[in-house]
Amino acid sequence: MINEQITAPQIRLIGENGEQLGIVSNAQAQSIAEEQGLDLVLMAGNSTPAVCRLLNYGKFKYEALKKEKEIKKAQKIVETKEVRLSMTIEEHDIEYRLSNAQKFLKNGDKVKVSLKMKGREQAYVKKGIEIVKDFCAKLSQFGSLDKEPEHVGRNIFATLTPNK
Repeated sequence: MINEQITAPQIRLIGENGEQLGIVSNAQAQSIAEEQGLDLVLMAGNSTPAVCRLLNYGKFKYEALKKEKEIKKAQKIVETKEVRLSMTIEEHDIEYRLSNAQKFLKNGDKVKVSLKMKGREQAYVKKGIEIVKDFCAKLSQFGSLDKEPEHVGRNIFATLTPNK
């Protein structure tokens, strides 16, 4: 709340540079703010007396927005990219998927390796786990395995996290 929106009868007033101006009435605080050409901004309404600060509210909002944008810009959103394998995958296809997974890991994204088994392939789960482990081992210099490959339904999953 700012200026006339503040209804507290007594206010602990803080100046523009952070100095304590003491406890004053609401009307007196309003007149001081008007005199200095600043806004009276409520900082802590629950305390007794309410704490208000003299500042340029437009500038305060602008700087807060700017700071928020800087924080958002600095954040790195980690995405999870998926690489799909199959039981009958050829060597060239594995190399192609390895190069893609390397790119993803270098960009700082997690890589989910999935192998889908169809029909009779489901009888050879151990071979599927071996294929996924071998694929992850080839990527060990770019990323580390979060947990061992797991068999869920018709699929085998493993997740790689990029190395720092």
